[in-house]
Amino acid sequence: MLFYVQAEDAPDVQDRMIAQGEAHWSYMDRFADRLVLRGPTLSEDGEEHTGSVHVVEVADRAAAERFATREPYWISGLYREFTADRIIVREQGGISRDEDATLVTARWSARPLDATEPKPPQGALGFFGLLVDDEGVRSTGCVAVVRTLVDKEVQVVVDEIAGEGVTVTARRWCRGGRS
Repeated sequence: MLFYVQAEDAPDVQDRMIAQGEAHWSYMDRFADRLVLRGPTLSEDGEEHTGSVHVVEVADRAAAERFATREPYWISGLYREFTADRIIVREQGGISRDEDATLVTARWSARPLDATEPKPPQGALGFFGLLVDDEGVRSTGCVAVVRTLVDKEVQVVVDEIAGEGVTVTARRWCRGGRS
């Protein structure tokens, strides 16, 4: 089962994250063959780490939560919160390390999983997944990685996803993992 695990950094932890980087990498190496997507969210200027995103294959929600809470940054108090949502990947393209990207996340009240899910423009996407309940029968949101930071193209994806009762966030993101 795939889970979307997103963690938000606690305030003023950049230096401590750098110091604990090897512990984080070593932990993630244990999941390398089960990570579909991973990488940090960044400040608007791309200079500071603001959180982490992982799409990981695990047995169930409990395993996804263990993945998050046994992560060295979490144990050290460098993350202030995390979410873990089951995800169904709809599109997965290649995203290189040197490509600028934006992570667009939308959340809505649970609704039946059907053909009315958002259909962002294909050319700009590097990844698209539908967040679903644990049974996989109702959607609760979606995640898209847009291969650009050009505001106009990001806005097209946001507009396609947004609707009444939908909360949408967009933040800078880059592909992670060891080189």
